[in-house]
Amino acid sequence: MISVRGLSKRHGSREVLVGVDADLEKGEVVAVVGPSGAGKTTLLRCLNYLEPFDAGSIDIAGFRLVPGMQHGRAHSETLRRLRAKVGMVFQQFNLFPHLTAIANVSLAPRVVRGHERAVADGRARELLARVGLADRGDAYPHELSGGQQQRIAIARALAQDPEVMLFDEPTSALDPGMRKEVMDVIVGLATAGMTMVVVTHEQQLASDIATRRWVVDQGRIVS
Repeated sequence: MISVRGLSKRHGSREVLVGVDADLEKGEVVAVVGPSGAGKTTLLRCLNYLEPFDAGSIDIAGFRLVPGMQHGRAHSETLRRLRAKVGMVFQQFNLFPHLTAIANVSLAPRVVRGHERAVADGRARELLARVGLADRGDAYPHELSGGQQQRIAIARALAQDPEVMLFDEPTSALDPGMRKEVMDVIVGLATAGMTMVVVTHEQQLASDIATRRWVVDQGRIVS
């Protein structure tokens, strides 16, 4: 499902990723761990080209990513299709504050895939039930706890029926009680066979979900 070869990325004179090679099979879950500043989040963001890179290649969910794809209309269309197949959940929830939970989840299927509102909203309700929020579909983000908002962000990523899910520190902005809510959802996705890459400092989350770990240090996967 994911094959990374010779991935390198620089920020100015600093090498952030240095010739990274890695593979992930369909249905595997990898926890990306390591010290702060090691390159974990940059690696994750390269996997769906939110971060362009300088050398190497990434094959993910049937798409090949190479340097220079931030330019050109054809590449833009490839990246649009890629991001429908590779969902991403961020440390910050990034919900639209003026939209209800249902509207946040159904927006991409309506805008990107052209689904009718009734169809997209029906699917959104199913996903909200899946993350334990069936009764909060009409709530706005400011009416929800941090844990609830993050679960809606997960439902939003799932609304495109992705083949791969990427998580960037999905529990680090939450207090312990809310953290457990989100961890349970992610564990459920792992149990259901979703291919996932999870950047985390949470050792319990890594232990609960990961089939293996990528330990990143100084821009390299060291184990």
